[in-house]
Formats: sequence, C-alpha cells, structure tokens
Amino acid sequence: MTETSNTVAAAIPTDIRPGLFRRLMRRKTAVFGAGVIALVVLGALFAPQLAQFPPDQQNFDGLTLEGAPMPPNATYWFGTDLLGRDLFSRLLYGAQTSLIIGVVANGLSILIGTAVGVTAGWRRGWVGAVLMRFTDLMMAFPALLLAICLAAIFQPSLWIVALVIALVNWVQTARIIYTQTISLAERDFIAAERTLGASDWRILRHHILPHLLPTLLVWGTLGISITVLLEATLSFLGVGVQPPTPSWGNIIFENQTYFQSAPWLVFIPGAAILLLALAFNLVGDALREEMDPTQKGRG
Repeated sequence: MTETSNTVAAAIPTDIRPGLFRRLMRRKTAVFGAGVIALVVLGALFAPQLAQFPPDQQNFDGLTLEGAPMPPNATYWFGTDLLGRDLFSRLLYGAQTSLIIGVVANGLSILIGTAVGVTAGWRRGWVGAVLMRFTDLMMAFPALLLAICLAAIFQPSLWIVALVIALVNWVQTARIIYTQTISLAERDFIAAERTLGASDWRILRHHILPHLLPTLLVWGTLGISITVLLEATLSFLGVGVQPPTPSWGNIIFENQTYFQSAPWLVFIPGAAILLLALAFNLVGDALREEMDPTQKGRG
C-alpha cells in the first residue's frame, strides 16, 4: 500500500514550481517578451488616462490644409488618420480590443480543446473515434477561411469575433491533449489508482489534468499570438471588429489607401500587431523549453 502511494505521489508533475519564474528571468528573450506584454497591458488598462484624445474624436487641427492626415508631431505623437483622429489614442484603445479577444477567444479554445481531447483520450472506443474524426474534419478547413465564413454568418462584434476565433482554434489543442491523455492513461500510477478503486473523475481531476497543466499553459501563451493575428486579419478584411470600435486590424483597413502618402498609419499598427504576437511567442517558447525536459539545453 505504501509503495503504491509513493508511486502515485511521485507522479505529481513538478514542471510548475517557484523556481520557474527565476529561470525565465534568466532568458533575455523571455524578459523582452514579458516586457512588451506588460507594456501593452498597462497601455490598455490605463488608456483613458494615457490617451490625449477620445479615440473617435475628429480634431479640427488633425488634418493638413489639403485635408491629408497629419504626420507624427508634438501634439499627435503617432500622427492622425484620414478623419483627423489621434492615432496614438486609437492604438491604446485598440490594444484593449486585441487583448480582450486574445484572452477570451484563446481561453474558450483551450477549454473546448481540452474537453474534447481529454474525453476522446480517456474514453477511447467509438466516443474517442467520433470526437477525433470530427477534429480532423475541422482541421481540414483552413482556419482563416472558416473564420471568415462564420463571421459573415453572424453579426460581427467584439464577443462574436472572440467566439468565432475560439470555434476555429480549438482543434490543435484537442489533438495535443488527446495524444497526451492516451499516454498518461497507460502510466503505472494511473493503473495503481484504478487498483485502489479510484473513480474516473478522481483520476482525471487529481492526476490527468494536473499533468496536462504545463502543456495548457504553454499552448495558451502561444495561442494568444495566433488569436491576435487572426483577429487583426479578420478586422482588416472587414469581417472582424467593426468601427467605430478601434482595433489594430481595422485601423490598417481604414487607412490602407494612404499607404504611400501617410505610411505611419499602416506601419505603426502593423508593427504593434507583430510585436505583441512576437512577445507572446517568445514567452511561450521559453515556457515550453523550461517545462519540457527534452527541450532543455537547446535554447
């Protein structure tokens, strides 16, 4: 009995421990990524205090005498758009949109993918076969094309876009969790728990899900970058977040005709999108390398 208990206790994952944060802080790329994320989060949270103007305010001095957007200057740090609105203010409020959709959509996709993957991997049989064939069917469709179709069916809004992105992004999580659940179900400590008469729910809650937590944490971090890029793409194509709600994607969409005469209207929000996506990728890669023993020493 004691030997069995020790086997079960030894199986508890130690990937997430207090030393993880210190190890991450030794990685320059992770520090850079975390710094960018923190900067964007602070900018989004304090947008009302940091923004010089309301995001929808059309300033009378925001256009040149010819009616063109103003370039960056002392008053408008990032210049103005085609309607004379302050680009810096719109980027701050657009960060709120990107982060809300990134967190909500990615959180929903993680929940859906985990539920499908764990159920299929634990139950197996016809239940697992049906769930995974449905997952394969969803993976056969290009995510962007499927998202565009779903967004066109529903009335685009902040929450609808988050739901659409979640509905097309859960399949990768489901496939990964399915594979890991099958591997964990065949481990000795799971067999020991079954011998002791533990229920399926107890095993899933106390052993399977804790072992999946490192993978979910890493994939959740990496997934936010995918979500941010997908939201920006949908907004740029006109089927994402709709004006006047500012979004980094629809800022580029609204000002694309001024690409040559006012390039800051495209380059600045485009750089913000790429920088935020890169930051989440850097942090996610660092987490993966620290939590996966097979990756240590490769970074």
